[in-house]
Amino acid sequence: MPTIVGVRPLDCRGTEEGGLPTGVHIAEPRQALFEAAERVLVRDGPDALTSRAVTDEAGFAKGVLHRHFSDFEDFLAALVADRTGRIDAQAAELRASAGTGTVAANLVEALTALFSSVAVAIIALIVFRSDLRARLRQMSAAGGVPVLAEATTMISSYLGEECALGRIAVDADVDSLAVSLVGAAHLLFAGRVGVLLAHGDLDRAVTAVIADVVQRRPL
Repeated sequence: MPTIVGVRPLDCRGTEEGGLPTGVHIAEPRQALFEAAERVLVRDGPDALTSRAVTDEAGFAKGVLHRHFSDFEDFLAALVADRTGRIDAQAAELRASAGTGTVAANLVEALTALFSSVAVAIIALIVFRSDLRARLRQMSAAGGVPVLAEATTMISSYLGEECALGRIAVDADVDSLAVSLVGAAHLLFAGRVGVLLAHGDLDRAVTAVIADVVQRRPL
């Protein structure tokens, strides 16, 4: 029997139609399923994302997903949680950039890294599936749409650092600026998954949003 080195074996129950046999050891099955779901989501949209589409894309037998998740909504909620969790690392990097380069350039780089990834497709999925939204609300007391909420917190935290360093006005409303920046970036990237923005579009939007607080910074 072929073996893929990895985590504990799946239950051996013969071979299901399509995909790997159910008794084959699969390395990191959760991540493999998440990555397959992202590919389907980006390529075909949220309406095409089904448990069968995910396992077919991953090359797994159709029962593999349900051995790791209680149902498909549980899988989707875990997918969203996994992907939003990655924003924490990006937020730390952005905060560390405070005081270097320019505020606008740091913001453009961070927003581009976020929204040129699968994030826009994940947001579309959340909007598309009401059951998933309900599941996510049960999982977290935080308000807002996942990904957008974490992105807003990331930008607000960074702007707070720049405010403390005197690179933006001390009275800047960093929370409102963060909402404006994330909203503008999302609108620019929405519907453009895998497609580059026109040169300078995001730069101009970011510059316009922060122009006042940058110009009023203490000398």
